[in-house]
Amino acid sequence: MTKGDHLMFTRIVELHVKPEKKEELSQKLRNEVLPILQKQPGFVDLIHLAHETELEREVAISFWKTKEDAERYHRENYNRITDMLKPLLKRDPKVETFNVDTSTSHRIAAGRAA
Repeated sequence: MTKGDHLMFTRIVELHVKPEKKEELSQKLRNEVLPILQKQPGFVDLIHLAHETELEREVAISFWKTKEDAERYHRENYNRITDMLKPLLKRDPKVETFNVDTSTSHRIAAGRAA
């Protein structure tokens, strides 16, 4: 790879979930959010992580073929998904974006859709 080339692009969304809503959040991500993401051009994979000791803290990592794909998703669908999740959260989600430089995950490395 040359400078500026990246395997992929990722969005990391930090969530602070209400303790009594943890299971509902997991179900909503799996049953409602993931199907929306899977229809987005350039979407590759979603990983949902629950913090081991800070039980209210969770992270959703989405992988995209390009930065442009992730930006399109953000413009067209992010607010709708955030509105869907807000009743389950203690505060608004925090979004950070990163380039993927190295991965051994077969889907991420190959850029194949989930």
